[in-house]
Amino acid sequence: MPPPTLGNFSPAAVARCLPFVLFMAMLALRGYLPESVASSLQLDTRWLYALQALPTLALLWLWRREYGELTRQNWPDARELLLAVGVGVAVFVAWIHLDAPWMQLSTATAPFVPLDAQGRPDAALIAIRLLGAVLVVPLMEELFWRSFLMRWIEHPQFERVEPTRVGFKGLVLSTFVFMLAHTLWLAAIVAGLAYAWLYRWRGHLASAVVAHAVTNALLGLWVIQTGRWEFW
Repeated sequence: MPPPTLGNFSPAAVARCLPFVLFMAMLALRGYLPESVASSLQLDTRWLYALQALPTLALLWLWRREYGELTRQNWPDARELLLAVGVGVAVFVAWIHLDAPWMQLSTATAPFVPLDAQGRPDAALIAIRLLGAVLVVPLMEELFWRSFLMRWIEHPQFERVEPTRVGFKGLVLSTFVFMLAHTLWLAAIVAGLAYAWLYRWRGHLASAVVAHAVTNALLGLWVIQTGRWEFW
């Protein structure tokens, strides 16, 4: 089923925006759900992460034919993929070190702590969070932040904008908005510029997706190892 046209947004724009909007709306719902309501419903709000990731993944799968940048003929070569992995590793290193108080938009909290009542890791919660962070979030965010927003800033008919020809305005403004969506603002700037550069370099969105997935995978493993749940 193709995506609908919503107002001035083309089906291509809807396919890139709606999964992101759905994910963020569910995130807000999870964050603002009163603890008293959750307790009365005997609801463990940590499991609501699955309600963010699974419907988002379903939309991405349903509209997969709209993502021409990710088709086989637009897949990067081995050299570019290797570079994407390296960029992902570098962003991970930057992310865990750029966490001084002045580098944060707000005080970091840990709303998702996958431990059971005895303080032991809950394997199911960890698996859901990792799968969402590695498989869903990189695809959803790169389609929105880079494929849509970065090009849309250059021209409302974003499909006509070649990624390799995105200018300073699209690069900087999209990265600025990306920064506002993250607590660690300086780390987010580094990540946003790195992923945008990969996409702009040869026009392969898959390179940005791979780099983002590597960053999130390493960050997830590091969080589990160190117990620094505020990074999740």
